[in-house]
Amino acid sequence: MAGSEEPRVRLPQLKLDELLEELQARISAARGTQGRVHSLLEAVLSVGRELDLEQALHAIVEAAAALVDAEYAALGVIGPDGTRLSAFHTVGVSEEQIAAIGPYPEGHGILGELIRHPEPLRLGKISGHPASYGFPPGHPPMNRFLGVPIRVRDQVFGNLYLTEKRGGAEFDEEDESVLSTLAVAAGVAIDNARLYEDSRLRERWLGANAEIGHSLMSGSDRADSLGLIAERAREISASALAAVALPMEDTKSLAVEIAVGVDAEAHRGLVLSMDESLMGLAYAAAAPVTSDDVVHDPRINPEPPRFGGLGPAVAVPIGTGEGGARGVVLVAREEGRPVFLQRETEMLQGFAAQAAIAMELAERRQDAQQIALLEDRDRIARDLHDLAIQRLFATGMTLQSAGRFIEHPEASERVLRAVDDLDETIKIIRSTIFGLRAHKGTAGSGLRARVVRTVGDAAPVLGFTASVRMEGLVDTDVPADIADAVVAVLTEALTNIARHAHAGRAQVTLTTDGREVRLQVTDDGVGIAPGGRRSGLRNMAERAERLGGRLELTRPEDGGATLDWHVPLPPG
Repeated sequence: MAGSEEPRVRLPQLKLDELLEELQARISAARGTQGRVHSLLEAVLSVGRELDLEQALHAIVEAAAALVDAEYAALGVIGPDGTRLSAFHTVGVSEEQIAAIGPYPEGHGILGELIRHPEPLRLGKISGHPASYGFPPGHPPMNRFLGVPIRVRDQVFGNLYLTEKRGGAEFDEEDESVLSTLAVAAGVAIDNARLYEDSRLRERWLGANAEIGHSLMSGSDRADSLGLIAERAREISASALAAVALPMEDTKSLAVEIAVGVDAEAHRGLVLSMDESLMGLAYAAAAPVTSDDVVHDPRINPEPPRFGGLGPAVAVPIGTGEGGARGVVLVAREEGRPVFLQRETEMLQGFAAQAAIAMELAERRQDAQQIALLEDRDRIARDLHDLAIQRLFATGMTLQSAGRFIEHPEASERVLRAVDDLDETIKIIRSTIFGLRAHKGTAGSGLRARVVRTVGDAAPVLGFTASVRMEGLVDTDVPADIADAVVAVLTEALTNIARHAHAGRAQVTLTTDGREVRLQVTDDGVGIAPGGRRSGLRNMAERAERLGGRLELTRPEDGGATLDWHVPLPPG
């Protein structure tokens, strides 16, 4: 009997052991799931706390790698064109490895597959997928792959890429589910970081507008205020170069008044055409104009070279109201930096619009002051005419009448001289009255406009348009006779280039510091042969000598010729 009961006892015992093992496994799995959910919640909270966008992106990558126990993780940000990656954040790859691999990927192969089809993708072997085409030299070996898209307000912001699960296991459905959940939280965190970044950026733009408005309304020099516009635009837009150009008198070209940053000297004083420059296109269209690569943009005349090392750029008109644009502000980033997004361009446009309002108010204030000054001058002119001249004339008549009764010859002669002096004084006062009431010359008569017209007129003969650069108060400091000489010398110089130089490029530079005016004309032609002085050169030299200046001719090392004509200006 004892032997027959033993099997009945063992069978339930074996089933009980199996049940206990299964229960233990389920408990362990439940604990693991609970722990993973807890880790996911912690990751979501950690990512959501970040307000700086770059720090938020890095936190997302780190959280993704930790949640699915991946050796390598990356977050690729999709660029504005929607086909390539514009930024790449990695975890698990050292700086030495990154340097050995080379530039970050742009979104080809498996990475591009997720861009083209933004759905979760799991692979047991990367090389087995049709879109795979291998890794660059120095890249760590990778086989297993898990990728999920990150959406921000129904738009794909980028993708999370995870490779090589630790322990050699493959990524499973639970890994995909956890990572997809993190991607949803990441989208919210990125959106919050963007909103915060935008608010901070708008705050900076508003602060810059207030600073510029205060500068203009406090009566600061226009050049200082324009310089402030350029400097703040460069700083806030994270650009390497900023420039401000204003329309010339003929409104057919722009003059770069201010430039700050990389190679600013190459831009300052340039005269730009409306149809061959980014700033001219923005001014003519009264709308922002962007370029992904300002160096190779076919719309922009590359002469003179001025955008070396720069890439993305945007030009925005300063004001677009009824009076049209008052100028253009351009900002450009270094080559390889991100292109200007629409929201960045809109903020810059708002900044320029506010700057235009400040300029308008400042001009109205100056106009009011000018009107008050002119009214005061008219009052002085009336008083001189109605009171001073009449009194002097009456005094002269009285002296002239009294002179007939003076018998002493010397006294009579002195009275007559006094009458003559009064007549001369009346003439001087009349001349002063005329000067007080004189009007300014017609538009387009300034030296700047005349130089631009001269260069434009010479273009058909030259076969190209010479580049023009002007610096200083050219219209204000250079008197009319010297201005006439400058135009005559420039005309002769351009004619000589057309006849003898066989040049393909020329540059005209006109500068003044208030003490001297200097005209330089450079070309890349055959140069001036020794002993080859011609009558045109003699005429230019004689003009300089008559005005106390001189003409110098040099041949640059890279060929061509440089004409340097400079004369002193009369003291102010």
